Amino acid sequence: MKRNYFKYLILLSIMLWMSQGFFTTEFNAMSPNSSGKSNLSSLPHINKDDLHKKIQAFNDQHKIEPIDAKVDRVWRAIPGYNGLGVNIEASYKKMEKRGVFDENKVVYEEISPNVHLEDFASEPIYRGNPQKAMVTLLINVAWGNEYISEILKILNSHQTKATFFFDGSWVKKNPDLARIIKEAGHEIGNHAYSHPDLKQRSRGETLSEIQKTNDIIQETIGIKPKWFAPPSGSFNQTTIQVADQLQMKTILWTVDTVDWKKPSATEMVRRVVSKIENGSMILMHPTKPVAEGLGMMITEMKEKGYQLGTVSDLMSEKRIESLSKSNN
Repeated sequence: MKRNYFKYLILLSIMLWMSQGFFTTEFNAMSPNSSGKSNLSSLPHINKDDLHKKIQAFNDQHKIEPIDAKVDRVWRAIPGYNGLGVNIEASYKKMEKRGVFDENKVVYEEISPNVHLEDFASEPIYRGNPQKAMVTLLINVAWGNEYISEILKILNSHQTKATFFFDGSWVKKNPDLARIIKEAGHEIGNHAYSHPDLKQRSRGETLSEIQKTNDIIQETIGIKPKWFAPPSGSFNQTTIQVADQLQMKTILWTVDTVDWKKPSATEMVRRVVSKIENGSMILMHPTKPVAEGLGMMITEMKEKGYQLGTVSDLMSEKRIESLSKSNN
């Protein structure tokens, strides 16, 4: 009898000891520690693993792959465009306090392509990436001073920046106008020195035309252009190679205003706006049709959902927020 009684006491003591250990562990886990925080983190990270999985699954569902730059059979060199994915760890840190997936707290990051425009040395550029809802204005300046002030006013009123390609001899004769354009925040490119037909020029003559213009631009407004637009769009492989030798890319156009033919402003705008698409580069000059129709052109392009930027903006792989496009 005594033996059974002692067995009962021993068994009861073991049960009490185990029970006390269990409740102490549970209490300690749920009670705040010296820093005021719960000790739940000492328990298995089931919630953490689950949250990571949900963020990863959201990334897998919504990830946009980057687009590599390429050489197109028709359009030649076309810049790449960044993709978009979820920064898993940054997103987790924003959600870990509650431990619940919240789409509003997802942190995104851009994903760079593997192939870049810089990888193509001797290729002309006619357009931006077709997935980028942006267009750019190419304004070649060798004459037309009387219209430049009005064009600058229009660009300013529409908060639009363009890329002006300067003829070197024009800069030499009009340094003040060149400075005004630059100080208005527009991008400056090189349009050779004397408006030559570069297809008919030697390597040495081409080098002189481009370098001389770079020198006068740098001397006048303190910058070295990185974009070169051959006069009249006349070029050959030597032209592109010489520009590349000077760390410059050769820029052509997608849509031509043909403003030098003196169309009516309405006719010019209608034709240009009907032809633009993502990545279009629009050629123009300081002319009367442009001075009269540029404001209307910018307004209609924006209404169709396009952003306007410089050549550098368009060539950049950086993503832009797409505006909703009109069906008109």
